[in-house]
Amino acid sequence: MSGFRPDPAFDAGSVFAVDWPLCHVRLQDDARFPWLILIPRIEGVTEIEQLPVRDRATLLEETVRAGALVRRLAEAAGQPIDKLNIAALGNVTAQLHVHVVGRRRDDPLWPDPVWGRPEAVRMTSDQVQASIVRIAENVTGPP
Repeated sequence: MSGFRPDPAFDAGSVFAVDWPLCHVRLQDDARFPWLILIPRIEGVTEIEQLPVRDRATLLEETVRAGALVRRLAEAAGQPIDKLNIAALGNVTAQLHVHVVGRRRDDPLWPDPVWGRPEAVRMTSDQVQASIVRIAENVTGPP
């Protein structure tokens, strides 16, 4: 995993949270949704099919883990989610990454997708820090 660097485009809307065995995990800076981004720490990968089979399996397990964590983040904020959205789009940023987004029926974009929608509502620095702490607390435990 040497030589890995997340695309600089991720810096504009997300913050580093933690590294898992395969993925660099980022918290999307949008107070409307609990949202994690998983970026496999393998240089030059743009599609899931380019991952070795073992890494594909790890990516799936880390995606499930991220989903459980997104649910915990939402519950901690008193806004349990109704649906978990998972997508690997890559139309804007080609580097392989997986979005794991918690959605509620009363969120401002329901039922539409979150991609390419109105500007994000930035979290306060306290909200970002609290989320990072929650993510760190859940690093070692099972989802």
